[in-house]
Amino acid sequence: MKIFFIGICGTATGNVAILMQRLGYTVSGSDTGMYEPMKSALAGAGVAAHEGWSPDRLAAFNPDLVVVGNAISRMNPELEFVLANQYDYTSLPALIGDKLIGTRRSLVVSGTHGKTTTTTIASYLLRKNGIDAGWLIGGIPRDLPEGGSNLGDIRHAPFVIEGDEYDSAFFDKRSKFIHYKPRVLLINNMEFDHADIFRDLIDVKRTFTHVRRVVSPLGVIVENGDDENIRTLEETPWCERICVGESDRCHVRISDFVQSGGSSSFRITYLGDEKRVEWNMQGMYNARNAAMAIVGASLIAGGQPLDVETRSLSRFKGVKRRQETILDTDKIIAVEDFAHHPTAIALTIESLRQKYPGRKIYAAFEPRSNTAKTRILQDAFFDALSTADRVYVGAVNASKLSASDRMDTAKMAAQNPGKFQAFQRNAELLQTLEKDIADEQNKCVCAFFSNGSFDNIHKEFASKFA
Repeated sequence: MKIFFIGICGTATGNVAILMQRLGYTVSGSDTGMYEPMKSALAGAGVAAHEGWSPDRLAAFNPDLVVVGNAISRMNPELEFVLANQYDYTSLPALIGDKLIGTRRSLVVSGTHGKTTTTTIASYLLRKNGIDAGWLIGGIPRDLPEGGSNLGDIRHAPFVIEGDEYDSAFFDKRSKFIHYKPRVLLINNMEFDHADIFRDLIDVKRTFTHVRRVVSPLGVIVENGDDENIRTLEETPWCERICVGESDRCHVRISDFVQSGGSSSFRITYLGDEKRVEWNMQGMYNARNAAMAIVGASLIAGGQPLDVETRSLSRFKGVKRRQETILDTDKIIAVEDFAHHPTAIALTIESLRQKYPGRKIYAAFEPRSNTAKTRILQDAFFDALSTADRVYVGAVNASKLSASDRMDTAKMAAQNPGKFQAFQRNAELLQTLEKDIADEQNKCVCAFFSNGSFDNIHKEFASKFA
């Protein structure tokens, strides 16, 4: 069977293309931006990935199935050719559900924040406990040599996947996680996000309600018991639910969290069973990610909530671009972080203050996600970034938005000119930040927040001060 991917160089799409090649399918695809590291990953796997759209090339390949990437819309020349010539086509999430998950037990990790880290921890724990699980992770794990995707034992072992609530394709506006057949569904947290897809928090709750409705009657929903938004969702009498959190109403309790410099520890308990985790990740939010992953991995492996061995977490290094240190000198610590929602930014800054007490925190933020570049959460971003000592807001990646809809970074800066500065070009941000850091007499932390490239200014900064 021959499969062609339109938009093959995306992180998820490229990894799935590689897995399909490993399953024995003949795979090809196209994209307009062949970026690293996926470009080299595809080449290394022997996947024929071409730059640019070419209906003639697609016709010559003559696929049995075309996978239409999430970013592909009508008037794409290859998509129009597929529709005109009645090729069979599907979405990436549907392909994952049909071909990679199939009848395997799936652990689906959902929530507004922490999906990549939690999915990585669960996959890591299963591997360390001798289970040859498959996984699909929307990031680059530091501890899994197979990278962000792995087939595992397709006959017997479970499959772990990030359950994204974003829509599936131009023709399927259901959330991606609907396709993933959850046996164990983790819901880390739930807030308003993806303003281009959802109208409001009620709309977000609707899609999380839908995914809960497709959980197997043999399965379990594991949810953050401290999240008030999750608590308002409907009951699920068709399957078991386990709440994880700090409050007394939670079945699995997180307690005794202590952070000391670059490490932290916490305790988790369930019906008298207890585990103590000591590791090099920071922040209570990461402790919660770990607790959710421990419970999810234990359940998908067929055990009770705390059955997996967790001692290996002391060596866990995390995921690239999640509080990744890119510069470490006596005066300056620089970190890169994928956070692109106000809550995630605020939690990361809080964690950095705990890790580096007494240091000033300089925060550089690129409004790039479909929500961040609008005004919808502008006040929330202002409040979150205000927890830093100095704030540098970069260029808004929103050329298609009207001025009235686009995040008004100048207004944010005017609200607190002593702390905030706004820039029309990221190069100007870098120039100002470098000057301010050079003049800074105290030790400091520079945090770069973006879910995109930030025009690589964080790398230039690290190189300059190394």
